[in-house]
Amino acid sequence: MTLVRRLLDQAAETPGAVALVAGDGRELTYGELRRQVLAVRHGLVTAGMEPGDGVLFSVRPSPESLVLALGVVAAGGVVVFADPGAGPEMFAARLRLARPRWSAAESLLYAGSRLGPVRAYARRRGLLLPDLAALGIPHHVHVGRWLPGVPRGALPFARLARGAAPEPPGDGDAGAPAAVIFTSGTTEKPRAVVHTQGSLSAALDLFRERLPLGPGDVVHTDQLMLGLPTLISGARWSMPPLSCPPGDFARLLEERGATHTFCVPVHLAEVLDARPRLPEGLRYVLLGAAPAPAAILRRALDAAPSAEVLSVYAMTEILPVAIASAQEKLGHSGEGDFLGAPLVATSIAADGELLLSGPNLCRGYLGDPPLAELPTGDLARHDAAGRLVLLGRKKDMLIRGEFNLYPGLYEPAIAALDGVAEAAIVGVPDPATGDEEVVLAITGTADPDRLRARLPGVIDHDALPDRIVVLPELPRSGRGRKLDRDRLREHAREAR
Repeated sequence: MTLVRRLLDQAAETPGAVALVAGDGRELTYGELRRQVLAVRHGLVTAGMEPGDGVLFSVRPSPESLVLALGVVAAGGVVVFADPGAGPEMFAARLRLARPRWSAAESLLYAGSRLGPVRAYARRRGLLLPDLAALGIPHHVHVGRWLPGVPRGALPFARLARGAAPEPPGDGDAGAPAAVIFTSGTTEKPRAVVHTQGSLSAALDLFRERLPLGPGDVVHTDQLMLGLPTLISGARWSMPPLSCPPGDFARLLEERGATHTFCVPVHLAEVLDARPRLPEGLRYVLLGAAPAPAAILRRALDAAPSAEVLSVYAMTEILPVAIASAQEKLGHSGEGDFLGAPLVATSIAADGELLLSGPNLCRGYLGDPPLAELPTGDLARHDAAGRLVLLGRKKDMLIRGEFNLYPGLYEPAIAALDGVAEAAIVGVPDPATGDEEVVLAITGTADPDRLRARLPGVIDHDALPDRIVVLPELPRSGRGRKLDRDRLREHAREAR
């Protein structure tokens, strides 16, 4: 059964229940969500959308973006997430690869990308917006009221959502592409993950196996991949406002009666800084998008003693891969980062790289042959019980003489020491020797000299750092707030 069909069927069972609470407090029932998705599907098909049509999608999380994305997939289209703020060269390269026939964007973005004064203001803020109306895309949908800069003939989302909503003639094709997500690459070779309705549906099922959901539950998150299993389960999706301050995020957890929430580890730390105690009704706290340091796991357990704190390991290509409890991760005494029992098929290559496969694996990368197995770029091992332990990224390996040092093998053990909030190891190349100076960067209250004396009992002798630097915070990037090792390397150079 396709992703859209499962959602439509669930909505038909509980039409009067609230499906979604928006950041501004607006509520959308399951019945209205179903009607709007079907209306948008019908309107797009009537306007000429054909199976496989790519839709460049530039709409921030909101009820409108959810309905529009589901309507596109229900119409046979493919939602293309290409981030217009990535810079003009990268955006143009991604567009050449995706070749979308449609663009769906907020009216404000159309105006901001077209009008000179607005473009100049955005440029001063470091945002180089493409001119969406001049990209040669034949069909446009705008969300929000019409503004100067919206292409002539663009379809208003509001009109689509109010239109006729006939039932679709079939259930759709579970193997058809549903979403294209650009993740990395260069202007010469952008990389985009292609997911089908079937692979996304399988991913949602795996989340629900480990994260029980049902009517009466309230999931507070802005993450689509947790919002969708929420809706398929008949629970309520609570969306925080855009750019929600940590204190407001915590307040809404309580006001909306949240039973589940998702946070990036760094964001959870900010939430707990604002409100050290989380609501007692919270039963699950899910952490993901970046490794969860021991200090944050302990804070989460203290803040929500009645909740199960879980850490998810996933990749855009295949999610989730493994989910471990905070107690399991904190109880791990060996090297590496404990990930838990795998939810998918796993194997370890001869060089230690983790290989993954399963029904939730993406079709492949746009423009490349289909994937049967995913080389993750992560080094891992299985423990005696078959559970996964992450040892680090292949590309993060440092060279010290004849010793290959993998930071991810040692960072969790260092971060678990008293006074250390976070720990990261980077190499600063030595032009004279070709070796790398090994620099340990930490945050917290630990004294570097005392920490150095404790490290020989914690990590291998060959992995001991040449230098320890204490920073107020580790540099991060992206929505997932992942550690930015390139910037950290620069900080390490400057701290010499």
